[in-house]
Amino acid sequence: MVLAFFRFLFRFRGWKITQSEDVTQEILERCVIIAAPHTTNWDAIYTIAWFDIAKINWRFTIKKEWIKPPFGKMLVKMGAIGIDRSPKKAGEKRPSMVQAMANLFTENEKLAVVFTPEATRNKVTEWKMGFYHAAKLANVPIALGYLDYEKREAGVTKLIMPTDDMEADLKQIMDFYKDKKGKFPENFSVDVRYN
Repeated sequence: MVLAFFRFLFRFRGWKITQSEDVTQEILERCVIIAAPHTTNWDAIYTIAWFDIAKINWRFTIKKEWIKPPFGKMLVKMGAIGIDRSPKKAGEKRPSMVQAMANLFTENEKLAVVFTPEATRNKVTEWKMGFYHAAKLANVPIALGYLDYEKREAGVTKLIMPTDDMEADLKQIMDFYKDKKGKFPENFSVDVRYN
């Protein structure tokens, strides 16, 4: 019922989905997806509608403790996947968050994890880079997902496969996002370190 309402809003407000030919459904079944710009709570509604219409089986990460009752089933149904940072064997070091995220790709044949690298709806000039490091470690592409409120477009039209030149990769990512307009454009900035 909620999904149907989100889809209705998406279409009623004139949004359209764009996807380039090289961004196949197969790629979107195993990747990291950036969701940017993120300037309002409306982003979640339009993104969920877009992913549902485009049949993108997306997930988002939370601590494994949140997957337990009473809210666990509801969160999993919404797309949550638990991050387990506990050591696999006694005496082992606890894995980093990035390693735990990369491990999800080892444990799941099909997985599209969504990241909001700004980590807030407020303006930040430096993004969180966990999405990049997790994709590199898991050897999966980064799908550049976006909502452009000016054009009423939601889509993935570019892929980046992380290389050994992180700076060059991130410059490509920032170049892609610099002209995307969030609902509140004044609250969005690409990462100035790679602009």
